[in-house]
Parts: sequence; structure tokens; C-alpha cells
Amino acid sequence: MSKPVLEIKGLRSRVEEKEILRGIDLTIKGGETHVIMGPNGTGKSTLASCLMGNPKYEILGGTVTLNGEDVLEMEVDERARKGIFLAMQYPAEVSGVTNADFLRAAVNARREKPLGLFPFRRKLNEAVTKLEMQESLPDRYLNEGFSGGEKKRNEILQMLLLEPAITILDEIDSGLDIDALRIVGQNITEMSKRRGDEMGVLMITHYQRLLDYVQPDYVHVLMNGRIVRSGGPGLAYRLEREGYDWLRQELGLDYEEGDADVPQAKAEAVDDLAALLK
Repeated sequence: MSKPVLEIKGLRSRVEEKEILRGIDLTIKGGETHVIMGPNGTGKSTLASCLMGNPKYEILGGTVTLNGEDVLEMEVDERARKGIFLAMQYPAEVSGVTNADFLRAAVNARREKPLGLFPFRRKLNEAVTKLEMQESLPDRYLNEGFSGGEKKRNEILQMLLLEPAITILDEIDSGLDIDALRIVGQNITEMSKRRGDEMGVLMITHYQRLLDYVQPDYVHVLMNGRIVRSGGPGLAYRLEREGYDWLRQELGLDYEEGDADVPQAKAEAVDDLAALLK
């Protein structure tokens, strides 16, 4: 497999007449791990949805290519077959379809020669063990009755079996307890090392804590619909300590509507908490 290259140039999109992405430029190559951070409502999950082809988001301009092929012209299933994988922030429940059936169909959709039942179950059981999941999980309906942490681990299970060219992890750490965070982080790192140049990773997160287990090559800050700063892991540590105000002041950026970091919003949240504690 050749080294994948996902190239995003000037990507703009809107939802419900509101422009969210206002010109995203980013290149992700096999063997690289990129992290995108930023306040709520700045377009991080919108970017993931646009890359995977969610029809809710209208593309206004720009290009996205995978190994030179136009991703924006592909249907969602074609993007998946080409090797783009999205671990969703809110995985859907699918009644009547077992985890094993879903995963085998997804794996074989990307293979020229279908993987037999027994080799597939062997790989599935190995991955379930790595993620310290319940042995009954393969035979349960997809995400039905799963806890939030189980759903997130199930997304990583899909990643392990599908072996994508480009992995997009949309807030995979949200809702995870300490043990689950460690397991998820270690499996992401192990797979990145094993795949080497055959897989690139884009992680979207609010917190530095996931980076204790997954060492990024690049950290990008997305604000006001654009990537406004890029750096190494040290940038994530500074954001964890100091928030985003210093960067807004340095770049002369305004607060956005609905931004959870707006001082008034912070003050109201503190007041609400104080009232609950009375």
C-alpha cells in the first residue's frame, strides 16, 4: 500500500445558512498524527463530517483529495472503501444487526477477496481482547444498550479491523473514564506504530489528557472556522494550562456566538453551578 496523503485546501462549508468552515488548509500524510483543538462551536466536528460526506453540511468551496483523487465527488461509502474512517462523537445504535455481522461486511467491502468467517472471528476476538471488551460484544446488536464508553471503544474496534488509510477520531476521548481512556489511547498508538506510513491520523479533542497516550506530530488550533496556529505537543499543554484567550488576544480574534469560552458564558455557568450546590 502506498503512503496515503489527504490534502485539504481552502475548505469552506455551512449548515443551516451559517458558514462554519471558512478556509481550512491541512495536509495529513501516512505516518503522521495530527491533533485539532479549539473551543466549542468553532468547526472541529464540522470538519470531520465534511471529510466523511455528511449531507447536512454544504460545501461552499475548496478541495479535498486523497492520493490525488477528489474526495468531495465521492459518496460516503466510496470514501470508506478508499480508506477514510471516522470514529464518531455520537455513534448510532442499529437494532437487529450484530456487531460481528456489521464489522465483517465493512471489512469485506474494502477487500478484493472476502475474509472467511473463521479468520475474521479470530481477528475480531483478538481486537476485543486488546480493548478489554466483553466477550459477548460481537454478538450484541450494534451499539444497542452500550454505555458511552463501550460505544467509543467499539469505534476503535472498527478502526483496528478496517485498517484505514486515514483515521479521523472525533472526540473519541469524551465520556471515557481513566481506564477506558488508557485502553483507547494505547490501542491508537499501537496501531499507528504497526501501520507506520500506511495510516495517517487526525484526532479532534478538547483535552490534552488523550495526548498522554497518543503522541502527536502536529497540533492545530481551529478558531473562527480556520486553523489559526499550528505547533508541536507543547501547544496542547499550553492550551490546557491557559485556555484560548491568549491566542485570541495575540491574533485579534473575536468571540463567536455560542462560544463556551466567552467570559459571560463562563460566569453564567459558575452561577448555575453555585445555585445547584445551595
